[in-house]
Amino acid sequence: MSVAFVLGNGTSRKDIPLEPLRQYGKIYGCNAIYRTFDCDYLVAVDAKMVMEIAQSNYQMRIPVWTNPNKTFKDVKGLNFFNPSKGWSSGPTALDLATYHQHKTFYLLGFDFKGTTGTGGNEDKVNNIYAGTLNYKNENDNATYYGNWERQTGIIAQRNHLNRYIRVVKDGEDFCPKSLKKFSNFTHMTVTEFCKQFTESH
Repeated sequence: MSVAFVLGNGTSRKDIPLEPLRQYGKIYGCNAIYRTFDCDYLVAVDAKMVMEIAQSNYQMRIPVWTNPNKTFKDVKGLNFFNPSKGWSSGPTALDLATYHQHKTFYLLGFDFKGTTGTGGNEDKVNNIYAGTLNYKNENDNATYYGNWERQTGIIAQRNHLNRYIRVVKDGEDFCPKSLKKFSNFTHMTVTEFCKQFTESH
């Protein structure tokens, strides 16, 4: 299939039905999405998260990709990037999907910013799984997103014939400056996305 859906875990994707996407393309997920949904491929690079996934034996049903690590070198069923990319899970999943030669990529939950805290600053953890095992709490400071942004830009730049479409919340106009310069990197709203892929036609 030429279409891939790459699922980050930013809160912008929490209300998007995922099951209908199967009929349109392959689904690449990250980290704790395995708890509630079977992707076609799962990527996790944090050692604690990889061990959580391995203990569930998810990797015996669904291909799980990670970086080599002595902590889980003897775990059966894992696929290892060689060499290790050293990237965050979301961009690594996007890179895997690109390697699989899809041509159009929809990025869900790639928010590239924190959520609004009590002071109105967008400085709190932006993750659907915040407050659960192996994740920061909702009120913790946001993880630095600059690496995700930079790594995503590298993929778009290297693969200029591919189309990368980031799905954003309705009314959201935030786009990192570093990604605006790529003509093959565009945006659509959650409503537009759902009309195209998840609502019955």
